[in-house]
Amino acid sequence: MNFILKVLITGLIAYLLQYILSGVHFADMKTAALFALVLALLNAIVKPILVILTIPVTVLTLGLFLLVINALMVMLSESFFKGAQVDGFWWALAFSILLSLGSSILYSLVGGKKE
Repeated sequence: MNFILKVLITGLIAYLLQYILSGVHFADMKTAALFALVLALLNAIVKPILVILTIPVTVLTLGLFLLVINALMVMLSESFFKGAQVDGFWWALAFSILLSLGSSILYSLVGGKKE
């Protein structure tokens, strides 16, 4: 249940961010929710592999390379949908930062109960 709530909150924030960032577009709320689901699955499966493979670069950049990995995860997620579009790497970077901040804040307000 906790996972579903996180995906729905991430989808909502992603859908709302298209009104703030002109380089991010979603066809509808359903597409944004599916985008959030695919993003969560990619973050669980692909991202740990990328993090391990890029440890030297991450250490060299003092962890800032993780932002690049997050942007790549967003770009990979949007490639699965025709109704989702991110206009480039810099938009994906800004989107991933704002998505992380927004979903963390909203989740702590709505469902941040410790079990």
